Amino acid sequence: MSKSKVWFITGCSRGLGHAFAKAVLDAGHKLVATARDPASISHFHDRYGDQVRVVALDVTDPAAAEGAIRTAVESFGRLDVLVNNAGYGNLAPVEETSLDDFRRQIETNLFGVIYLTKAALPVMREQAEGHIFQITSIGARIGPVGRAPYAAAKWGVEGFSETLAKEVGPLGVRVTMVEPGGFRTDFAGSSTTLHAGLPAYDATVGATARFQQDYNGKQPGDPAKAAAILLRLAEMDDPPLRLVLGRSAVDAAETNDLLRLENDRRWRELSVSADFEG
Repeated sequence: MSKSKVWFITGCSRGLGHAFAKAVLDAGHKLVATARDPASISHFHDRYGDQVRVVALDVTDPAAAEGAIRTAVESFGRLDVLVNNAGYGNLAPVEETSLDDFRRQIETNLFGVIYLTKAALPVMREQAEGHIFQITSIGARIGPVGRAPYAAAKWGVEGFSETLAKEVGPLGVRVTMVEPGGFRTDFAGSSTTLHAGLPAYDATVGATARFQQDYNGKQPGDPAKAAAILLRLAEMDDPPLRLVLGRSAVDAAETNDLLRLENDRRWRELSVSADFEG
């Protein structure tokens, strides 16, 4: 068995975060498990005792993020793995998504990641080792219809993380973006508000909302298998910067990336014409 590590996971109350937390603890690692409502994850302490610290955390509060990271170090002496998992995404047309809803989703899905990452970096830099997992989405590669705020945030996380990896890689800190497709959690259920929108959007957002309702509970991705993969990645000396998760996501990413390359090649002559002559 590999040596025990200290993990910190956000959004442990359900979905992938809950699966990640259980797998980490079952593997014998130490864990700081967080959720907005700590009572929703108190069962982890009941079962695993001092192997876990259950911490209340709203990821949109930077001071709380710093305090939770301090708790990890004070409790276990170090921090080896940070998993930025907490997030959500509502479904609605851009036109009918309020600015407040945009801000809330971006604050949680993007700034929450930035707050926790910045809080953890001094610890990992001083240790000269650590691993940061950003749980993004296939929606970080492909603009998913009806989820513009979510996509904007997740694309932001990927840009942030790609830059971060270049800065902290030489310091011994690894960064991996995990891009799940459809996993059998409640992300498409109680975690999401679906608004099909005006009749003008029936063929796009409306169709997506209907698909989402039917898809919930039938997603092909297995959260337990995703958790096992995360544990495997954490043991790698040279983990991938990005890992697409699930067959449907792999197929969608490949199709999308090939279309993007084809588009860039098609318009290459116009693109390069922007330079000075010679």
